[in-house]
Amino acid sequence: MSRVINFYAGPGALPLPVMRRVQAELLDFRGLGMSVMELSHRSDAALGLIAETLGRLRRLLELDDSFELLLLQGGASLQFAMVPLNFSPPGGKVDYVDTGYWTGKAVAEARGLGRDVALAASSAPEQRRLPTQLQVRPDACYLHLCSNNTVEGTQWPVIPRVEVPLVVDMSSDILSRRIDCHTVSCLYAHAQKTLGPAGVTVVALRREVLKRIPEGLPTMLDYRPHIAHQSNYNTPPLFAIYVVCCVLDWLENDMGGLAAMEALNRRKAALLYAAIDASSLFHCPVESGSRSLMNVVFRLPEPRLEGQFIAAAAAHGLIGLAGHRSIGGCRASLYNPVTLEAVEELVAFMRRFERHLAA
Repeated sequence: MSRVINFYAGPGALPLPVMRRVQAELLDFRGLGMSVMELSHRSDAALGLIAETLGRLRRLLELDDSFELLLLQGGASLQFAMVPLNFSPPGGKVDYVDTGYWTGKAVAEARGLGRDVALAASSAPEQRRLPTQLQVRPDACYLHLCSNNTVEGTQWPVIPRVEVPLVVDMSSDILSRRIDCHTVSCLYAHAQKTLGPAGVTVVALRREVLKRIPEGLPTMLDYRPHIAHQSNYNTPPLFAIYVVCCVLDWLENDMGGLAAMEALNRRKAALLYAAIDASSLFHCPVESGSRSLMNVVFRLPEPRLEGQFIAAAAAHGLIGLAGHRSIGGCRASLYNPVTLEAVEELVAFMRRFERHLAA
């Protein structure tokens, strides 16, 4: 079997050891004689799998008992609605930091739900750097930001501290580096980038913010029933949860934990950025202090050359290098499962491509 090197932004690459484990266990989950996809979600095996996954997440995120952890469905896009519904009343003041495509969708959802939305900061129109100052209303119900922007290739080097509850969308960089989650009141992440396959969303909630939830919400949009039923209020996506559990095991035991994973991710990103900055053909439009470790965006002098590069890379087995459809260009996503060797292969190909054009 010949496998390509996967630089897609999402769903992204999965660790090869995890996929081999899934393949080996697919027909017989832990000696039960059935697949994890066939388990009753009320069975002891299913409840144990959910508890194990949440336990691994709690350890890796270093969350204490002041947080509740959930495994939900609907992706980050559903959280764009659940956050304002749960943490603010109709007409309530909610502040957002607009740093690009996905934060724009979160803002639109909150406005559509009748909230009083204000932008605490914005990196528009160029989206080349993250804001340096935040203007947060002191009576805002919360401030929402996205820790890593997959489309624009920007990432907060440090999550800012604010005086109101902080909500962070970590969908594309959760568990890629250590973050002090105790400065956050709510974090969420859809697991199609650094955590596993699409289908399950991690949500961590500080218990004190649960007091803000109004009565009368639709049951599925209220965090409390999901907490009360331990992420098993309705049939959960057990297969996706199982793969996430395997990824967490790989991260914790095979890769040496979060500190080692962060060091490797920094090394991968530094290698690629150094190659881009040394090139006369490729360039990165993002200022150095705002550059993402997860999503490296870069351009060539004209779209025609970008198309040639993407096609030639794909023919060489390097796929997923096209930029987001909203902005074009090129992008390499370096999520946890992407190996250093894969980045070295990309850098070598970029240099060969540049030499070929210059010949």
